[in-house]
Amino acid sequence: MRVLCRIWASATLVAALTAAGACGRAEWSVTVQPLPSPAGPGSSEPQLTGADNNLVLSWIERSGSLTHLKFSRRTPTGWTPAVTAASGEQWFLSYADVPSVTRLSDGTLVAQWLEETDRLSEAYDLLLSYSKDEGKTWAPSFMPHHDGTTTQHGFASLFEMPGGGLGLVWLDARAYELDPDDAKGGAMSLRFAAFDTGWNQTADIPVDLRVCECCSTTAVVTSDGVLAAFRDRSATEIRDIFVSRLEKGQWTSPSAIYDDGWEMYSCPVNGPMLSARGRNVVAAWFTVRNDRGEAWAAFSDDAGWSWGAPIRLDDAGALGRVDVELLDDGSAAATWVEFADRKAEFRMRRVEPSGSKSPPMTISGVSGARASGFPRIARHGAELVFAWTESTTGDRGGALSVRTAAGPLPR
Repeated sequence: MRVLCRIWASATLVAALTAAGACGRAEWSVTVQPLPSPAGPGSSEPQLTGADNNLVLSWIERSGSLTHLKFSRRTPTGWTPAVTAASGEQWFLSYADVPSVTRLSDGTLVAQWLEETDRLSEAYDLLLSYSKDEGKTWAPSFMPHHDGTTTQHGFASLFEMPGGGLGLVWLDARAYELDPDDAKGGAMSLRFAAFDTGWNQTADIPVDLRVCECCSTTAVVTSDGVLAAFRDRSATEIRDIFVSRLEKGQWTSPSAIYDDGWEMYSCPVNGPMLSARGRNVVAAWFTVRNDRGEAWAAFSDDAGWSWGAPIRLDDAGALGRVDVELLDDGSAAATWVEFADRKAEFRMRRVEPSGSKSPPMTISGVSGARASGFPRIARHGAELVFAWTESTTGDRGGALSVRTAAGPLPR
């Protein structure tokens, strides 16, 4: 799970998109404006969790040898003052495997971060904590995994279980270097844990025993239950995007959203994203064809049991780093990092299940050949909110800072 490179963005913030919709739909336009960020100097690794009144922005800040996980909640007038959820000196930090803070429907805040256990092998544990008083105090940290191995545990996706409590999926390397029959060193697995409302652990089971080593995971709750998506790894090194659903306490056999057939002998560090409302689900992902990166999206109207034809997001090539947000009319706002003519941009476009899509808009320009981590999009009431990291000097050598922006959805 070697994810050591760091990549930053410079912003061109004010952008507008106007596109003719399909089937006689009125024009759809979004004007994105800068939103003062609550993050301080030296901030990076932003994450947006939840939606509407529970939208939370989290990020990390460095202070000497200490790393702080901070968060803020979106309100109609801006971000609330930053609150620290956790701090530590031995954290494992990666632009792709980011800590986060999630707010449950009863107001409980849940934080997750990574603590290094062996620097040479890049081993780390996944730590959780929760707060019931808006982040003033936090419970002692605990782990969802109990294998006791000095291996990697990360890329967690947290969600509220149907009926209450916390669920999460994560990448687990307990068998990665322990399989004597696998010349390639064993396999990374995807695991699931659950906690009830009293914080008693009720599950710790595998979802898929062979997945890509360092691609982020994603999970949503549909009206049919929990749906997780991840990058699978076949015995022949095909690394396509698969989904699995939680049914009666067990996970279904994973199946591909689409047969990309991407044969890859190392991890691309590029996971999928899901968004769901009821039985409607949209997925976004990255793949490579003919040595060119591409970003794609697909819709499901049956909670992920089946998927429509994939829709190309990028125009000339992509670095991936996708995100997606389902809209009320069944369409979706999808983001990715476009890369063409030696230029990278954080972009968004609206796509429909029919395959219709708007022209792209640029949220932020990106300096250098790579993107600034994983830019994020989320829904807050009648607006879309964006978060990303950029260099204060417009290049990789400058100080880092988390930026945010927002734009109203059309009525």
